Amino acid sequence: MTATMCDLYPAIDLRAGRVVRLTKGDYDAETVYGDDPVAVARSFVAAGAPWVHVVDLDAAKSGDPVNRPVVEAIAAEIDGAARLQNGGGVRTVDDVRALRDAGVSRVVMGSAAVADPSLVERAAALMPVAVGLDHRDGELAVHGWTEGSGVQLADALGRFPAASAFVITDISRDGMLTGPDVDGLAIAVSTTTVTVIASGGVSSVDDIVTLAGIPGLGGIITGKALYEGRFTVDEALAALTIEGGPQ
Repeated sequence: MTATMCDLYPAIDLRAGRVVRLTKGDYDAETVYGDDPVAVARSFVAAGAPWVHVVDLDAAKSGDPVNRPVVEAIAAEIDGAARLQNGGGVRTVDDVRALRDAGVSRVVMGSAAVADPSLVERAAALMPVAVGLDHRDGELAVHGWTEGSGVQLADALGRFPAASAFVITDISRDGMLTGPDVDGLAIAVSTTTVTVIASGGVSSVDDIVTLAGIPGLGGIITGKALYEGRFTVDEALAALTIEGGPQ
């Protein structure tokens, strides 16, 4: 059986126009990795990344898309070479339309989608929509991971037939470099026909290989491990090519 292609999504988290990472989604536990997100995106794509995953942390918390000009600049920079997936504060059809017009290839809707699944269907009429399912111990978290939703991940997987992908993040692992939730992700992939993209906890090339070994997994998001020099985009792509067949 031919393995499903598993794409790499190097991540850029934006806060006040800078490249940062939060630990477990804590806005008070921020590490700044650079002041030029466009250059970071350029370097990822130059190494062969097929996607760049951008999160507007300010918008995720406040709803104010202050980093949208940066998102547009990244989209313009990588246009024709890679695709841009963007999330964080994408709450309305107007937000989706604006991001489409900014050059984004796929939006990620989290809190708003969990609150109103029909919103995804309306947004998907404009462009591909991934639903961000961010959870702590199986309960989805919303509003920049600051609140629990009362919705279980297992239940949410069946609520979004128009979604083009699910971005599943185990918040307890995000930014911790402790390894991904392989078992949980494998269960999710086996229970939905929607493409699943893994996020959170990737710390090594071995983690990339392990995740790529989940039958049907569609993608892997990695951020902090790249910025901390645990591996390069080139090394991750090479591991995916070996594990999943030619990319």
